[in-house]
Amino acid sequence: MEMDKESLSVGGYRFFTEKDAQLARAEEQKIEYLEERIDYNSPESIRYVYEKSIHERVFKTPVGLQYLKRQQEFLKRQPDMEPDEVMDIPLYVAFGGELRERTNPAHARVEPSAKKDKQKTSLTISVILNVMLVLAIISMFYISFLSENPNMLNYERSITNKYAAWEQELTEREKAVREKERELSIQP
Repeated sequence: MEMDKESLSVGGYRFFTEKDAQLARAEEQKIEYLEERIDYNSPESIRYVYEKSIHERVFKTPVGLQYLKRQQEFLKRQPDMEPDEVMDIPLYVAFGGELRERTNPAHARVEPSAKKDKQKTSLTISVILNVMLVLAIISMFYISFLSENPNMLNYERSITNKYAAWEQELTEREKAVREKERELSIQP
């Protein structure tokens, strides 16, 4: 059990979960990396790293926040920098049991795009056009079916009607010819 407590301890802090302890260890590595490359003779470069770390939320655990506090104190001690110009370190946790909505500063800097609204509008227009096309196709089939000219949909009916009309006409002519033959007493 004692070993378990040690695995949760990082930088003088004991964390509640192994995941938080791993995050703190990762922040320690980031701090070591920055310390190897940072130039303390250039307060402006330190200020840049300090402000970028705050904006990007690079440090979230007390280990990283303690490092930011050291950077803040260093910047405030610089003679060519006003202490009021040095950014405060924001805390993204609630104290006293109150919950608060977590916000990500990166999202605050980036304005939401109108891409979703544009996609929604395009989808609506697309659906309307598709419905109109389906209605146009249905109306074309309806018109074709009811038209007098033979087409793919009503060719059988048209041809049947045409032959029926011819047959009726021929029957009427034949009847008329037979009546005339009788009148004239001509025998076939």
